[in-house]
Amino acid sequence: MSDHHFKEFAWGLANSKQQFLWIVRPDVVQGSESALLPKDFLEEIKDRGLLASWCAQEKVLEHSAVAAFLTHCGWNSTTETICAGVPVICWPFFADQQTNCHYCCDKWGIGMEINHDVKRDEVAELVRKMIIGEEGEKLRIKAQEWKKKAEDATEVGGSSYMNFDKFITEALCYQG
Repeated sequence: MSDHHFKEFAWGLANSKQQFLWIVRPDVVQGSESALLPKDFLEEIKDRGLLASWCAQEKVLEHSAVAAFLTHCGWNSTTETICAGVPVICWPFFADQQTNCHYCCDKWGIGMEINHDVKRDEVAELVRKMIIGEEGEKLRIKAQEWKKKAEDATEVGGSSYMNFDKFITEALCYQG
């Protein structure tokens, strides 16, 4: 993202007044080898924000304290959040991300999309809606329903289990 969007997003998180974990990879800002945040931002979030450069995403998503997940909507992140039962704030950029965002927000009812040209006030409002708002609660309920569907599909006898079993059987019996 651009440095401007990076700072707008940061101040939106700070202005939301919600607790958060934000994984900030060094390469997140275009044309820069490091993402630098102003000292006044760090002071503002010191008691409720945790910044890190890496995390075990699946482990974090499985934690009961996680109320929402900001994602670019790549397929791996999308499936991980569904399996964890966590609603998403979608910020897609390219490739399959727009399609996955569409499904999260419009088809499955587990997400809200953030404007690509992020503004701090919109970020703060969306984060509050997702974490403490009624709309966020509805998304969390729906995300738990999708988690259950994913679990059912991968259980022995579930649709994904059976389809994978069929694939393996056909691949092993392939006569060329």
